[in-house]
Amino acid sequence: MGILSWLIVGALAGWIASIIMGKNAQMGAMANIGVGIVGAVIGGFLLSFIGHGQITGINLPTIGTAVLGAVVLLFVVGKVQGKK
Repeated sequence: MGILSWLIVGALAGWIASIIMGKNAQMGAMANIGVGIVGAVIGGFLLSFIGHGQITGINLPTIGTAVLGAVVLLFVVGKVQGKK
């Protein structure tokens, strides 16, 4: 995937994950992109254990993988911040 594809998938996945986790009002576009890109890496890592998780381009499986990872990331970050 090219840089533009990573940005598009990251923005979309981060935005969807922020809506799922109820953090949409707290996050801006750059945060959504960052969460989505990191989420794609986390989702690909997690799904590789069951034989899935291919990040191949702008398609539904890739976006789903990125959203899954982004939700996991936002959940973990929320738990860590809640324990201060």
